[in-house]
Amino acid sequence: MRAWLKTAVVAVFALAAGPGAQAETLTDALIAAYKNSNLLDQNRAVLRAADEDVAVAVSTLRPVVAYTAQAGWARTDVSNGSGTTTVEGLSASLALSAEMVLFDFGRSKLGIEIARESVLATRQALIQVEQNVLLATVQAYVDVRLAQDVVALRQSNLRLITQELRAAQDRFDVGEITRTDVSIAEARLAASRAALAAAQGQLMIAREAYKAATGAYPGKLAPPPKAPALPRTMEEAQGVARGTHPLIRQAQHQVTVADLQVETAKAERMPTIGAGVKLSTDDEDMQSSSLGLTMSQTLYAGGRLSALQRKALAGKDAARAALQQMAVGVIQNVGVAWANLAVAGASIEASDLQIRAAQAAFDGVREEAAAGTRTTLDVLDAEQELLDARNARLEAEAQRYVAVYQVLATMGLLTVEHLQLGILTYDPEAYYGAVEKAPSHSAQGKKLDRILEKIGN
Repeated sequence: MRAWLKTAVVAVFALAAGPGAQAETLTDALIAAYKNSNLLDQNRAVLRAADEDVAVAVSTLRPVVAYTAQAGWARTDVSNGSGTTTVEGLSASLALSAEMVLFDFGRSKLGIEIARESVLATRQALIQVEQNVLLATVQAYVDVRLAQDVVALRQSNLRLITQELRAAQDRFDVGEITRTDVSIAEARLAASRAALAAAQGQLMIAREAYKAATGAYPGKLAPPPKAPALPRTMEEAQGVARGTHPLIRQAQHQVTVADLQVETAKAERMPTIGAGVKLSTDDEDMQSSSLGLTMSQTLYAGGRLSALQRKALAGKDAARAALQQMAVGVIQNVGVAWANLAVAGASIEASDLQIRAAQAAFDGVREEAAAGTRTTLDVLDAEQELLDARNARLEAEAQRYVAVYQVLATMGLLTVEHLQLGILTYDPEAYYGAVEKAPSHSAQGKKLDRILEKIGN
């Protein structure tokens, strides 16, 4: 297993550093994730389904045309003065009807507005999914880079400990140290090999996460570009989040939906006025036609209408509370992300000081060991402290870089448009514009087919 892992990691590095290899940038990874994300495809389809709800609501303002065809066989006994006569035979009829709601005190129009607000809320949900996809890609990119750096660090540590073991063996051979010192170096060498194997395994895991995020394994990754600019203060970032975060905007549209549902519940108590036309004929060429107006209203439904109205009012209160809580959560997330960014920056500064001190200590201990005043264990301990400091520096750098994008995400700005990735983005207006008036056939239907084909490509 260890040999397979080593071979796999060596192959990864060889592929990444091959001659003529084009380094992949973070922008390349973000573009690939945006184009290949199944999550984005899923939620775009959810949005298109919400668009169709508008078309369904619009259709309630239009007439409904239907036909009814009947055919059957009948047998009838007819009594007369001389007895009973049996009449039997086939019968058929065809009826065509058209019905249309003329006035319903705004229920249909309220339904259209509810559907439209739901579309706007779903669009914001799609933006949030886009943010999640891009943030996961940044994390995956940085994790691969970090894992590669840790593997290189562990390989360097393994070479250094191997040299220390050889030096210890030479000193043991001439009687300067005991067998215990050699055994300590051998134990540290085994531990270093185990740590290298763990780092190589972590690199393989990071590569899988990268493939899940972008659709392909990473090749040679370029260093991350300069992180995007952020507001100067946390308060400025929170102010931006209040106005731009998609989850807050989604909650705002949901509040509007709840308000409209209250109005709809009130309108349900009002009558409905409609018109109908019916034409019919049968197999004996008997034709009939009718035209009329209808007015209907529910007078008593066992308390159902009152319950629905109270339910709508409760939903309105819940939506408003949800909006307030969503704003609280978003502002909190900005503060947490900002704190993580500050912690990562402080960790980098502390790690720099630790590396300088650990490097000086290691150099001094090694010289003292050569002079016989320090043991092999002292040298290995000093080297381990230097390794830990360098590893902490790498992790702090990765944490700080990702933290910048986390702040952007909590502000609602981690989008393809804001990052200026330079690619065509999904246009939610295209499909909505084609279906909002509920097309069925003809030129509008053909236009819709072209849009669906373009989305599929």
